[in-house]
Amino acid sequence: MDDAQPILALDVDGVISLFGFEGPLAEVPGRFHLIDGMAHCIPDGIGERIGRLADHYDMVWATGWEDRANDRLLEILGLPGELPFLTFDGNARFGSAHWKIAAIDRYAGERPLAWVDDCIDETCQAWAVQRSAPTLLVSTEPDRGLTDSHVDALLSWVRAGYTA
Repeated sequence: MDDAQPILALDVDGVISLFGFEGPLAEVPGRFHLIDGMAHCIPDGIGERIGRLADHYDMVWATGWEDRANDRLLEILGLPGELPFLTFDGNARFGSAHWKIAAIDRYAGERPLAWVDDCIDETCQAWAVQRSAPTLLVSTEPDRGLTDSHVDALLSWVRAGYTA
């Protein structure tokens, strides 16, 4: 890790792997990939979006996938190497993100942190406000994931010296 850069904690489901589409499958915003026997919709351009952030952040997987995020996603996204990952001691709960706070907090310590997740809730927001280090929460819609506007906001936050 480069202590001079902020940390970017990335969720997978609802950020990189999309779900909850309405309408015909022909209109989904990406291609389906088989990962561990399950079809995942990975949006077009997501690898490039994440690549734009790589020079500005130390990225870490913050997902219930834990180490499995490095299995197929690296190839699909075109990432150059494995990312570190957080572990949650079996506490993963679909539909919320507050169970990730302790692991993210331990990993980030006193470093600036941006966290991208589709399940940011009031508990996450309260934790972010109480952190002594600059913290940016980026909430995504699970059927759209990480968009260009999210990437622009993340890059602006870094360029502005971690102020919202």
